[in-house]
Order: sequence, then structure tokens, then C-alpha cells
Amino acid sequence: MSAPDYAIEVENLEKTYAASGKMPEKRALKGIDIKIPRGSIFGLLGPNGAGKSTFINILAGLVTKTSGTAKIWGMDIDQHPRASRAAIGVVNQEITMDPFFTPAEALELQAGFYGVPKGDRRTSEILDAVGLLDKKDAYVRQLSGGMKRRLMVAKALVHNPPVLILDEPTAGVDVELRRSLWQYVRRLHDEGTTIILTTHYLEEAEELCDEIAIVNHGEIIACEPTGQLLKRLDQRILVVTPREELKSVPDSLKSLDIELLATGDLKIGYRTSETGIGRILEQVREAGIGVADLSTDQPNLEDVFVAMTSEVA
Repeated sequence: MSAPDYAIEVENLEKTYAASGKMPEKRALKGIDIKIPRGSIFGLLGPNGAGKSTFINILAGLVTKTSGTAKIWGMDIDQHPRASRAAIGVVNQEITMDPFFTPAEALELQAGFYGVPKGDRRTSEILDAVGLLDKKDAYVRQLSGGMKRRLMVAKALVHNPPVLILDEPTAGVDVELRRSLWQYVRRLHDEGTTIILTTHYLEEAEELCDEIAIVNHGEIIACEPTGQLLKRLDQRILVVTPREELKSVPDSLKSLDIELLATGDLKIGYRTSETGIGRILEQVREAGIGVADLSTDQPNLEDVFVAMTSEVA
């Protein structure tokens, strides 16, 4: 079978959890449509309870969808359940493994679950790649939290899946481990693996992802290339350092979104769709203010995320 254009294709995916006890019926996914290109690093972002985990668990076969269709590597999850799920590796948020196994035993067992022949297993290679080869014979209970997180990634790779889903993989780990984990993820991506990432570290998504979907209240409210998504907000900040100290903002500038900072700088907010730096500087000079220095700030992914999820809250 030739490689498909899309690693994941979902159409009108719905999931409703039935009422239980005092819990009312909950519509977790509301007709999601999404196509994740093969070979991309795709970010899936959203606040807690937005539906991200439900989406991932449907793909992993842990949750039954209510309606809609989903394909993994071109295979429908209903028509080809085993083959489609064998095409993905999932690294869950929770660390789940037997504490009395060694990392080598844990990987061998996982490979057995996927029917990987003994001669084709890459246990030592994978452990080496995630920096755990020297711990292959230690008990899992003896590993640090960061090592267990890496072992979760290793378990997801035993059957060499073309699609890897990382659900909050760096939650609670230190900066050094996070950096080394992302180096390995980039290496997998360079080798052709499609990466789907959920994270609360928005700077990670901004740096790593080619495309990002934002989920809120069970709906996709944006799905665009990362650069295009950042352009959604045209708000900019211009910081002007006056040549001479100002006691207050001149009256002629008070129509602007302007603030005199404790540093003596002027902080001016503006929209690129409405005006430009040149016009603002012209107004500053007309107010009799000489400019010693200036700088601009652009919105980051966190700004976009907060703005978009607040709009539909």
C-alpha cells in the first residue's frame, strides 16, 4: 500500500457520553473535520476539557465514537480496526507500566502485543535512541519520572508506526529532558514519522509545529499553518524611548493606545491593518518627542490561543 497524502483523516466526528448518575449527557466532540498531512508535525491545542483526549482515544481504539468517520494512514478505523491502530503509536499523559518489569522487558512485551517477530524487534536500538540503554536491566520502579516518560515514548515506537501521537509528553519534566526529547522527536520526523502533539507549553508548539488546530468545547475553531495562525492577531506593541524624560503622556497622543512606563518608555499598541509604525512615529515627533530608541513586539501563539478560546467561551 502506497503512503497516503494524509496521516489522519476525520470527517464529522461526534462523541456523546451518556448521562450517568448525577452526570448529565456530555457532547464531547461536535462534528470534527480534520486532515493531518503525512510527514508533518501537527499541533492539537485546547484548554482542559476541550475534547483533545477524546479525539486521541477514539483514534487509539480506547473510546467508541458516536458517529462520523476516521482514517489512520488511509485505513478506516471501523473497517480495518487492527491495521489502522497498528499504524499509530500513542504516548499518553499518564505514565502506565508495570514497575516490576525492566525497560527491555517492557519493550519486548509491547512488541509481542503488536505481533512483531523476535528477529525484527529493535529493543536495544530504541532504548539507545531515548537514552535508556544503560538502564535496560533496571526495574521500572527504579527509574526517575523523566526516564519513565522516555520509556513511554520508546514503548510507542516498538512496532515502527508511521504516526506518533504525543499527548502532553513533556508535562512535569525538566528543561534538559524536554530539550533532549524534542531532539529525538525531530529526528523521527526527519526520518518520515508524522508527529501529532498536544501540549500546554505553547512555545513548544510554536517552535515545532508546521500546522496547528485549536479545539474548544468539542469543536475545531482554527486549523492553519502556524505562521498563518499567528497572523490572526495583527496587534503590535511599539516601545519608544524618548531622548528626554517625560513626566506624562502629551495630550495630542492620548487618542492612541499609549502608556508611560516606569522606565520612562512609551508603550503604544496599534493594529497593522489600521496604521503603521511610520504614522505613529510621525505623531510622536509632532508632539515634540525626540526618539532615542524603539522596538516592536509581535503576538505569539499564547496570545492567539487566549484570544480565540476567549471569543467562543
